[in-house]
Amino acid sequence: MPVQREWFEKDYYAVLGVSSNASPKEITKSYRKLARTHHPDASGGNEDRFKEVSAAYDVLGDQTKRAEYDEARRLGPSAAGGFASGPDGFNVHFEDLDDLSGMFGNLFGRGRGTRGPVPMRGVDQETRIHLGFRDAIDGVTTTVGLGTNPEGERRQAKVRIPAGVDDGQRIRVAGKGGNGRNGGPNGDLFVVVEVAPDAIFGRKGLHLTLSVPVTFPEAALGSEIKIPTYDHSTVTLKVPPSTKSGTTFRVKGRGINTPKAMGDLLVTVEIAVPTELSQKERTAIEALNEVTDWSPRSQEQQED
Repeated sequence: MPVQREWFEKDYYAVLGVSSNASPKEITKSYRKLARTHHPDASGGNEDRFKEVSAAYDVLGDQTKRAEYDEARRLGPSAAGGFASGPDGFNVHFEDLDDLSGMFGNLFGRGRGTRGPVPMRGVDQETRIHLGFRDAIDGVTTTVGLGTNPEGERRQAKVRIPAGVDDGQRIRVAGKGGNGRNGGPNGDLFVVVEVAPDAIFGRKGLHLTLSVPVTFPEAALGSEIKIPTYDHSTVTLKVPPSTKSGTTFRVKGRGINTPKAMGDLLVTVEIAVPTELSQKERTAIEALNEVTDWSPRSQEQQED
């Protein structure tokens, strides 16, 4: 992993708001919180801050990169003087390897025919992209930056993100990595996807999740309620009598649909308690309390 100039200019631990001895779990937790807050699609999001947070996590979220970052910071910029600041933070000249190959050929290959340069496969590259919740579900074609080539020109590649990609998923794009040399094949590009959360739906694999509040009478007596779906329509959910708060119902085929599989919508009902009661409501609840001959606590004790 290269030593990059930004490593000496920015304290990535401070960017993520964690200590230098934070655990990987603490780093990931802090990153996810900051990414949700500053994501450009979020209300009040800050794109520059989001990019800064993502750059910090790109290093600290990888144990190998983190160790090299810590060591580079400990030694200071002067210790990295021997590393050239190429487009990826290091400068390996494959031309030099070709020259060395020719030199050794002259030393040990006298009397034999001249051997041409050995084909060399390009290096694999990895990059991160940030997608909105719906782009990740529907699939999208996007352009990713790949740094600069030896001539200083910016490199980009169009990447097709398949429908249903999940947060943290790593996608391989064959032949889009570093250029091969001497007729060798290109390396591969690996794209790590980070998906922004949605204000309404959650995800569990190909299933969408949704939490819906219901009143006590709706849960106790049973009811039919309208719930939103991913395609902006609504479906009717039948809540049977005596439904407990936290019960999850499955709506078939209303999750994430891909060419290979179809997910469902998992709806969890939560009994909502009003913060204020009218006198009429209070009187009715008090009357119900008087005639109720049942305690959920005593039932739990019997089950134990």
